[in-house]
Amino acid sequence: MIAFNAALARVRSFPAPARIAAVAAVVLLAGFAIVAATVGHPDRVTLFAGPLHPEQLSEVQEQLAAWNVPFSPTGDNVVVDAARRNDLLLRLSLAGVPHEHVETTGEALATVGVLTPQAVIDAQTRSGLAGDIEVALRSVNGVDDARVIVAPAERAEFADQNQRPATASVRLQLHPGASLSRDAIAGIRRFVAASVAGLDPQNVTILDDRGLALGDETSGGDDSNALQTSLQSALDLALGAGMTIVRVRTEYTHVTSEERDTRRTPVSGGPISRASQSESYSGSGKQYAKNDEQDDGGSDTHETVAHADPGAVARVSTAVFVDASRAADLPRVRDLAAATVGFDPRRGDELTVAAVEFHHPLKQKHDIWYLVYGAIVPLLPALAIVAGLLVFGRYALPGLTALAKTAVERDAISRTSRIVAGYAPARVRGALDGEPPHAAAAIISALPAATAAAVLELYPAHEREAIVRRMQRAHAPVVPSVDEMLERHA
Repeated sequence: MIAFNAALARVRSFPAPARIAAVAAVVLLAGFAIVAATVGHPDRVTLFAGPLHPEQLSEVQEQLAAWNVPFSPTGDNVVVDAARRNDLLLRLSLAGVPHEHVETTGEALATVGVLTPQAVIDAQTRSGLAGDIEVALRSVNGVDDARVIVAPAERAEFADQNQRPATASVRLQLHPGASLSRDAIAGIRRFVAASVAGLDPQNVTILDDRGLALGDETSGGDDSNALQTSLQSALDLALGAGMTIVRVRTEYTHVTSEERDTRRTPVSGGPISRASQSESYSGSGKQYAKNDEQDDGGSDTHETVAHADPGAVARVSTAVFVDASRAADLPRVRDLAAATVGFDPRRGDELTVAAVEFHHPLKQKHDIWYLVYGAIVPLLPALAIVAGLLVFGRYALPGLTALAKTAVERDAISRTSRIVAGYAPARVRGALDGEPPHAAAAIISALPAATAAAVLELYPAHEREAIVRRMQRAHAPVVPSVDEMLERHA
């Protein structure tokens, strides 16, 4: 505050014209700053041509914040720099943001009235329920978007008709490079079944964006990918990246199987059952007798039943290729692979570990000249500029210096001529004291003839002759000739 008062007092001490000029300068500077800020401030426009729904607006704001893009939110849109609008729209489109708006149950039933037919209410309820499920599936890790179709159950109206259960179809759009495990697919199936009344999980079909059924028992790509990724990462850490190639194939059972194991243990120390047979024949009496005996000592019976549902792992086939150029211990690699994939020979699993010559691209060897060339080539533009400056300084700079010097001298001569035009000869001689002959000749030539003669008489004979000799020459041009410049600086 003290410094401000001192500055204000100093300004007040200035004369009135100076204060007015200072105030005008401050006003001009402030106006210039306002105009510059207005012109330099980027134009702001809304990012989307139409309004967004609340969930879409939230998605866009989260994505822009993740990209560190400045924006201003509005009720149904965002405001961004006009110069970046097209770029942001392209980036958001590639990222799949925002998702297409789907009607939820609340929106679908908002238009239901008292006179709305029940069939329309049921259709809107199913549409809203499908929207609720789609919104929920978008939050699953690895799922970008989802589409759900719910088909209601149909009851048999007549005796010869069969009742059809409720079904649902789910199409998932997965994130590029993402895959869902069998547990995740089973969880999605149970979630969809629990969301629809009377829907059995077995009646839920899940497809990916390629049209392949996910969680199909006849395929096991999900578990195969998980095992393959796990084994490949372990070998990369142990042997180095690019030293091994891993392929895993998992096969699953297609039918339901059942195994029964029955075991009987005798109650007493004897056998569980005993049978004996005896025959007798008397020829004289013509008698025939046959005796059969069976003795059952009793037993404890234990029966074990094992069921195998479709989709159970039937066999895992694993192949590991090791670079032959890498001195790897193949038995240890085999043990590591067996432990990682859960190798079970009783199940019929196969595990193959072999050393193979990998194809390696030839590496170009560069000698010292290549390195020197690589170091010099980037410097060529700078070297060319330096060489050009040296040539300019060697040949053009002296001429430009002489030209500037000549211009300065002529300006000084002109000013001196105007000053001494009304002086007496003695005073002119005093003003020209120390001037070179050519400068004195130029000034004396501009004087009247009588004054010039009187001034020349005041010079010594040898100086007068040098001045007269230069006065008799033609007036030198403003730009000397090339020959004269070369001769002067030779």
